[in-house]
Amino acid sequence: VLFQKLKGVHHVENGYAAGKLKNPTYKMVCEGNTGSVEVAQIVFDPSIITYEKLVDILFHVHDPTTLNQQGGDHGTQYRSVIFYHNDEQKAIASEVLKHIDASNLWSNPVVTAIEPIRNYSTAEQYHQDYYNLNKETNGYCNAVIGPKVVKFQLKYKDLIKE
Repeated sequence: VLFQKLKGVHHVENGYAAGKLKNPTYKMVCEGNTGSVEVAQIVFDPSIITYEKLVDILFHVHDPTTLNQQGGDHGTQYRSVIFYHNDEQKAIASEVLKHIDASNLWSNPVVTAIEPIRNYSTAEQYHQDYYNLNKETNGYCNAVIGPKVVKFQLKYKDLIKE
């Protein structure tokens, strides 16, 4: 929901990566036995927004200090990881991570892993644009994602599409 609002981001697709299965279902991933991680695949125009800026934003809106957890969700499917597509992305993500960790932005050390993308598959249709489709009726969306959206819109207002 956050990244699709950014200028230069063409498409955000929710999916699963790094698991043992080629096309796991959400239920299978939630059981924690597939090794898959819930991820967002971002297609962007680097002449408008850089990969470095996207990684930096990620570290500001997502807590990179909790192992196998995001908000109230626990399990390896929620581990903090950046999957890269090439060596340049790996180097950039590593540099941004070092900078964020040294900046004391977070009170605990950053535990985000940086790994090559593997076994990516698109999540089910009902997971695409989940927040926008469920924010009025889903308590999790209101309690956990809603405040992140507000914080994001205030901090990055100059980067948000009109």
